[in-house]
Amino acid sequence: MKFVTPRSLIALLLSVAALTAQGQQYRWVDEKGRVQYTDTPPPPTAKDVQRKNFKGNTVGAQPSYELSRAIREAPVTLYTHPICKEQCQLARDVLNKRGVPFSEVVADNSDRVDQLKQVSGGTGVPVLVVGGQVEKMVSAEAYNRALDIAGYPPAGVAPARTEPQADKR
Repeated sequence: MKFVTPRSLIALLLSVAALTAQGQQYRWVDEKGRVQYTDTPPPPTAKDVQRKNFKGNTVGAQPSYELSRAIREAPVTLYTHPICKEQCQLARDVLNKRGVPFSEVVADNSDRVDQLKQVSGGTGVPVLVVGGQVEKMVSAEAYNRALDIAGYPPAGVAPARTEPQADKR
């Protein structure tokens, strides 16, 4: 009979814990036709075995209180135009880096241009509206200042976003 040393037992427990922490799960159908989910491999009699990896699953993840409050009190809208490339992308990049959700209005028809004029007094883009603030200066510092004033968390606090250039809305 072979004895297990405390060191090998600890190593075994740590490796089992590491595998469990990775979020590996199995979906399978038992002999009675019931779907089962387990974090251990299913028995040999299991049918339709599927390995699932739930590591990094963000379903149900909620934004921080600070971000939620800023979104509610100072929603962000970015006004752009299809010919605006680098400057409008700069604005998107600042918002995405800080994890700020935003609506993008592409001023490509008379109604949207009128909306832009009403908001900013002109037709130049990009225009960033943060709550009641209208930022027409094209600079990362100006955009960040407007977001700071509105209470949005600094870059690195909220997960970065990857909002692409908007389709025409």
